This record gives sequence, structure tokens and C-alpha cells, in this order.
Amino acid sequence: MIHFFHTWKILHSFICISTTSISRICHTTQRENSFKQLILLSLSSTNSIMGVFTYEMKVATVIPPARMFQAFVLDSDNLIPKILPQAIKSVETLEGDGGAGTAKQVNFGEGSQFKTVKNRIDGIDKEKFTYSYTVIEGDALMNTLEKICNEIKFQASPEGGSICKSSSTYYTIGDIEIKDEEIKSGKEKASGMFKAVEAHLLANPDTYN
Repeated sequence: MIHFFHTWKILHSFICISTTSISRICHTTQRENSFKQLILLSLSSTNSIMGVFTYEMKVATVIPPARMFQAFVLDSDNLIPKILPQAIKSVETLEGDGGAGTAKQVNFGEGSQFKTVKNRIDGIDKEKFTYSYTVIEGDALMNTLEKICNEIKFQASPEGGSICKSSSTYYTIGDIEIKDEEIKSGKEKASGMFKAVEAHLLANPDTYN
């Protein structure tokens, strides 16, 4: 998974997706209509310890959790560069087999202000549709963050789709504070990546089943 989050994830991770790349996805009527199916439910922030900031977000989609998890997490290294090449150029596995402890480098595209980030997978559960990873290196940390810990979980919704719950904890260097406006902007861009994946799945119903 990338994030950019978050990149992202990203980068996949979740913070680093460019508005230019996302807006290009939104040009087609079919995808614009699919975006209406995805609703931002909540965005909250807490500041429990000086230098540690946690932000949470929930997003709903008509795509079932198993299929969304497969595309958005398990195959995101291949899928995201295909549908958002201006945002994510490629993802390289530096070490590991894809499980906990695996290290990956996300190479951003021309539409991003950043070049690379290094992510470490902390945990993945294919049965419960949960995924956690930490951004540990890269210019996306902007010399103000020590790391960013991310957790993602997909749950079935009563309507037959799913709800994605994500939590990001930012560890700043020293007493540097992160403005809510900056985090909100990053989350909106991350939501754009989520929308792009949903649009791709709606346009290609036979994939990731």
C-alpha cells in the first residue's frame, strides 16, 4: 500500500497527492457520477501530547470491503501508478515479502511537489481488511516530521458497500505544530485517490473479484 497514503498514502503517502493529478481524473462524466457515491463522513483531530497529532477520517463507498481492500491496499503498488501516474510514478519493494516489516519506496510523479518517501508496513490482515504502515523517510516529511503512522480499516456498510476508517498520527520534530488547514488539505487529496480507485472499480466491474 502507498500513501502517501499516502499517501497516500499517501502517501497510499496520503498527504502527497497533487490536486492537478486528481482533477484530471475528474474530467469524465462517468467518473464524476461515481464520485457522488463516495461521501466524506467525518474529519477530526486531537492533540494529546506536544509533538503528537492524530487525525481520523471516514469515507463511504458503494464498493464491498473485500474488493476495495484488494485494489486500494493489496494491489495499490500496481494500480495507483496506472490510474494516477502524475501523482505516483512507481513503488519499489526495498526489502520484505509484503508482510510486516516490509520496506517500500514511493516515487512520486511530475504532478507532486515531493520526490520519494519510504514506508514500513507494520501490519496487514487480509481477513479483517486492516492495514497499518509508517512513513519513515523522505522529503514528504519536510524536515518537520519524525514519522507518520497510518492505520486503515474497511468495514461492510448496511447498504452493501463499505466504510473506510483511517487514522494518521504525526510525530513532529521538537515542538513544531501542524496546522489543521494543512492536514485537511492533505486529507482531501487522499480522498481524491480513494475516489479514483472507486471510479476505476465501477468502470471495470470484472476486476478484483
